[in-house]
Amino acid sequence: MTTSVERAVPVETPTVTFSARERWILLVASAWLVIGLQLDAYAHATTPELETFWTPWHGVLYSGIAASGFTLLWIMRSRLPGIPTYQSVLALPNALRIPLAGMAFLLVGGGVDTLWHNIWGIEQGMEIFVSPSHEFIILGMVLVAMGPTLMLAANPGDRLGLSGGFLVGISTLFAALPVHIYSLHATALGFRHLGTDLDPVPVYSPDAQLVHGYLFSTILLLVPFLAIGRRWPLPLGLPAALVSLIAVFMHLMFDSQRAWWPALTVAAAAIALEIVLRAVNPLVRLGANARWILFGLITPPAVWGAVLLVGKIQTGTTGFNIHIVSGLMVLTAFTGVGTVLVARSIHRLAE
Repeated sequence: MTTSVERAVPVETPTVTFSARERWILLVASAWLVIGLQLDAYAHATTPELETFWTPWHGVLYSGIAASGFTLLWIMRSRLPGIPTYQSVLALPNALRIPLAGMAFLLVGGGVDTLWHNIWGIEQGMEIFVSPSHEFIILGMVLVAMGPTLMLAANPGDRLGLSGGFLVGISTLFAALPVHIYSLHATALGFRHLGTDLDPVPVYSPDAQLVHGYLFSTILLLVPFLAIGRRWPLPLGLPAALVSLIAVFMHLMFDSQRAWWPALTVAAAAIALEIVLRAVNPLVRLGANARWILFGLITPPAVWGAVLLVGKIQTGTTGFNIHIVSGLMVLTAFTGVGTVLVARSIHRLAE
């Protein structure tokens, strides 16, 4: 998916800025953390009988938590008095407070997760996605991984250069991936992409769950672009790259033994949409809000429609009848517009 370029809203020069070294070191630490989650998710997907907490991928995950924590302490050391107080921590900019809150969630979630597994055992199936400790860990990961982008946003400037765009892209990827992984029970980017040819479709069924997955994946894919677009115009290639990488990583983790056409179709549709929308953008005489609304209206049904079309070609059926397919396209368009309206109505957090 892509978007029309929006001129960023000028911001006042903040009193606290962050060096490129600080941003990139935190990016490496947060990448370490999220890669640990990916390894753990892949292990659980390929070894469902796994029944131990002490695994190499848990080692990567929890050492990533430690690396992120020490990195945040290093970044904060020059921004806090010798004896930190509650007031001095609150006085930190959001670019530090938000990742710091994420670290608190990670520490609490990690501690509870260890006790939980030792007392009640390892979660299986749907239990994984409603575990309180897992919810804390996922939220913590997202907030920590957002850190490098928030630090760059705190610095002056209304355009992203090559280095800044690369940093924002990687930071956003690692902030978005945990949410996509944790929403595997309600996603169109996991291991199910087509219906099962039930006609009519029962209200409570895998097909109905997949419909909800298309809607939820629409929201998760749109929100990062809307957030970045509130601060800077989106760099060339960033939207297509983000969607493509998320689709490929999700397929690699959860569906790598089967055909790759679903992930590759999403990637190809995202690339094509970005090319078309950037070409058309100079010809459209609309304000920024109207452009974003059109973006939300057009891109979801275009991407998911491509998936269903290629699925029809590959398998001979979409697994849905005309009522479901047409309604799904309209619902994803409405979901896209609603996501745009909500995200753009939220005031930017004060620095």
